[in-house]
Amino acid sequence: MPHATPRELRLISWNVNGLRATLKKDPSFPQVFEQFDADVFAIQETKLQDDQRTKLADIRFPGYHQTWNFADRKGYSGTAVWSREEPLQVIRQIGCEVADDEGRVCALEFPTYWLVDVYTPNAQDGLRRLETRLAWDARYRDFLRELDADKPVVTCGDFNVAHEEIDLKNPKTNHENPGFSDEERESFGKLLDAGFTDTFRASFPELEGAYSWWSYRGRARERNTGWRIDYFLVSDRVADQVTGAYIYNEVFGSDHCPVGLSIRL
Repeated sequence: MPHATPRELRLISWNVNGLRATLKKDPSFPQVFEQFDADVFAIQETKLQDDQRTKLADIRFPGYHQTWNFADRKGYSGTAVWSREEPLQVIRQIGCEVADDEGRVCALEFPTYWLVDVYTPNAQDGLRRLETRLAWDARYRDFLRELDADKPVVTCGDFNVAHEEIDLKNPKTNHENPGFSDEERESFGKLLDAGFTDTFRASFPELEGAYSWWSYRGRARERNTGWRIDYFLVSDRVADQVTGAYIYNEVFGSDHCPVGLSIRL
């Protein structure tokens, strides 16, 4: 089978923190979706069940295939992807017993790459779910390696970790808080060391104040007291094919903003 000619793809990822809630915001989810006109639009924290999704007419975008993964628990987690191209196959479970029933992954195979949308488990207050989080990280790392042995990987989503001090406003006061514990940061570093590139940081190695999540408390977004916890990672071997990495902090509708990637694949 001949190789497809590389073309520039535009990909968007957004933790919507409840899709039904985002549909009621200004701008609404359909407005944001249409604004980006992306080849792939991945979201996390849908907080939907399948029967609820089928009732939402506003998300049936012409020309896009929909891929969903729902948590067993109602109103919790969940991921979804809209893609112009129909996937060759879809994987929704990675073989991680602690969180495979939480709808956290949509892995789509396309002719020239794998696209993996992920919503990583939060370690939660007091790091009470840290063990679950690290078990997930270890299996997810191996899962991406397995896909990468087949073809290049693009993975996006809410990884629930600020990797370095530059990735959040107040690193000292947040040390050992969920999302900035030594264990989580080290685990994310292991993922990068396994053969993946943080596309935004590779593009802007010294850029401060670039965040993708802000607490709803204390006017955090207005003050830009944020964290960069939403990422696009790519297999190292295609990192030089990235043509742009973006954080769209002007887009509201969630406590996260969308992040983006353009790449020739």
